[in-house]
Amino acid sequence: MPYRRLPNTDQARLSALQNAVQRASEADFMEQVLNYRTLSNAQRFLLQFENQVSQYRENFNGRVSANKQYRHMVQNARMYISHFIQVLNLAVIRGEIKKELKELYKLDTESHVLPDLSSEEDILVWGQNIIDGEQERTRLGGFPIYNPSISKVKVHYDIFKEHLMNQRMHRKTTNRVYEDLEELRKQADEIILDIWNQVEAYYKDKLPYERLRSCKNYGLIYYYRTGEKHLSPETDKALQRKIASEPTIQWTD
Repeated sequence: MPYRRLPNTDQARLSALQNAVQRASEADFMEQVLNYRTLSNAQRFLLQFENQVSQYRENFNGRVSANKQYRHMVQNARMYISHFIQVLNLAVIRGEIKKELKELYKLDTESHVLPDLSSEEDILVWGQNIIDGEQERTRLGGFPIYNPSISKVKVHYDIFKEHLMNQRMHRKTTNRVYEDLEELRKQADEIILDIWNQVEAYYKDKLPYERLRSCKNYGLIYYYRTGEKHLSPETDKALQRKIASEPTIQWTD
């Protein structure tokens, strides 16, 4: 007899529950494979599990879609901040801006190396440093830097910052839905295991192939081991012939 294995994906869990609930609901009154409590519990849980899986998929797909747009915002913010710092360094090199004024931007006055902008946090910190520094320098009487102007940098920085907050909120929501789904997966496995145990117990006296077919009809999933012979109608016929050929014991007084 092949061995069974519980589903390991949400879709497979849903299919197993849907199949069992449908078969049990359609069963004749005289062939109640599942007890009433199990069937009622499975029907109630199935609706909850379907809703949670659907909600998670919607959140996940929405996050993937938003992430594509977000990456573009990150790239723009990084490019404008980097470009502005390069223009600032060139102005310092040409003597148009005193190098000491780079302290307003929290930049190293003795180096023209760009700060690290590889992470979201780096962009968040340095974007604000550059905006604050340029505003303070121009307030002190300095001529504003153009191409790009700080207003242009700020537009892309603010767009990035807004999308970053949305991404974090979306990520938090998706993670919470996923955690709830994880708990439901455990419950689903327990319910499916209970259903499968009852189904196998109900059909335990049938011949191997007929038992396998009846159990699979309720959604049980079986796997053959390497080299194991597959069950077929011929398996049952051969077993019936063997039973019929065995001598019967007759008792006498």
